[in-house]
Amino acid sequence: MMRRLYDRMLVLAEGPYALWALAIVSFSEASFFPIPPDPVLAAIVLSRPERAWIAAFVCTAASVAGGLLGYFIGWTLYDWIGRPIIDFYGIQAAFENFRANIREWGAWIIIAKGFTPIPFKLVTIASGVAELALPVFIISCAITRGARFYLVALLFRQFGPAARQMIDRNFNTVMIAGVACIVLGFVAFAFLG
Repeated sequence: MMRRLYDRMLVLAEGPYALWALAIVSFSEASFFPIPPDPVLAAIVLSRPERAWIAAFVCTAASVAGGLLGYFIGWTLYDWIGRPIIDFYGIQAAFENFRANIREWGAWIIIAKGFTPIPFKLVTIASGVAELALPVFIISCAITRGARFYLVALLFRQFGPAARQMIDRNFNTVMIAGVACIVLGFVAFAFLG
């Protein structure tokens, strides 16, 4: 099933709606969706290396826009929407600790956490709950997400053919490693805040 999804993603990445799909996943991941946009970005760069920089830009811009939605959820709708998201992941105590870290460290915590496999929606919602200054939030999100997505685009543009062969040969291992990174992100958040 995952192999079919990967193959479809590569076909989508070559098509005219690839950047729209990337924008939707990037926006959603920053506010409520559990899957990071990196695989879609990688598929676009693997399929069309000449689109690497525009894809990284779309991914970054959509992630920052989605981050604003996450911030808004935390700032105004936490009890209705934000808390159920945090409760769903079972990380209430870690979330409160993380919110305290944002109040103390501000932009630095966003920059550090936005580059890790920790789900970015947790960062954006906590930033809203902590009422981090909105300009600081936007600039921090742009820096951390831009650095991450441009690095992914650079690596897959530079090593694309070799990466694609490696993924094709070791598909199950790559998928397990990807899922493990997402799970480790949640575990790291839960234990490290």
